[in-house]
Amino acid sequence: MPRYLFEVDYSVEGTKGLLKEGGTKRRAALEKSVKGLGGKLEAFYFTYGVRDAITIVELPDGASALALSLTVSASGSVAFKTTPLIAPEEIDQAAKKSVSYRPPGAK
Repeated sequence: MPRYLFEVDYSVEGTKGLLKEGGTKRRAALEKSVKGLGGKLEAFYFTYGVRDAITIVELPDGASALALSLTVSASGSVAFKTTPLIAPEEIDQAAKKSVSYRPPGAK
């Protein structure tokens, strides 16, 4: 099942909600959403610095990841970046594929 890294930045309102509810309730809320899409929450951590939190989730497909992204973003409580995670075996498979390609300006 594909895995995705979500890098989370809380808005002012999202931070107020986090202070009110605490971290474990946020993790539980995400876990419920991910399970509802047929996936699994692998990791959820709060962080210092550039990001407020990071999560790794398994989801059945890209459409499920996009549905989660759209729904969470529409709430206005967080902004986040989604990165598909690629297993080493997928790199092996990709490296074996033949691609016909002409760079710009080449004959």
